[in-house]
Amino acid sequence: MPFSWWWVPLGLAAVTAVTFLLWRPLRTSARKSRLAQARKGFHQQRERLEAKFIRLAAAHVKADAPRWADCEFDDSVAYVRSRSTGELSAFVAVTVALESASRSPVTATDLMSNLRAGTAIFRFDKDHWETDGRVILNLSPNEAIRFYRSDLEVV
Repeated sequence: MPFSWWWVPLGLAAVTAVTFLLWRPLRTSARKSRLAQARKGFHQQRERLEAKFIRLAAAHVKADAPRWADCEFDDSVAYVRSRSTGELSAFVAVTVALESASRSPVTATDLMSNLRAGTAIFRFDKDHWETDGRVILNLSPNEAIRFYRSDLEVV
C-alpha cells in the first residue's frame, strides 16, 4: 500500500492547532511561576538591596544638591512590568532625609522640610534583583505607577 502524503499536512495542522491553544495558558503559568520566584527572591535579598540602593543613590547626588542623611524604606512592595520590554521591577516607598545646609540650630520645621518622599526602584535581572540607586522623588509607588501607566502594568 503506498504512503499517503495528505497525512503530513493534516498532522502539522493538528500540532499547530494544539500549540496555538496551549501557548497562552502555558505562558501565563510560566509568568506566574517566575513572578512568585521573583517575589520570594526580593524578600530574601531585600536587606542587601536596600544597602546597595542607599550607597548608589548617595553617590549619584550632584555636587550642588543636598546630600542624603538617611533613607527609610516602607514595608510594602509594588511589582510592575514594563509593557515594552517585559522587565519586572519592584517599587518601594522611601523617605529621604537630606542634610541641613545651614549652621544655625535645627528646628522641627527645618527637619520636616528636609524630608522627601519617593519611590525606590529595584529591577529583576534574569534570576536576581538589582538596583542602580534610582529614586522617583515626590511620587509614592502608587502615584508613580499611575504617572507611568502607559509604560507599566501592575503584576
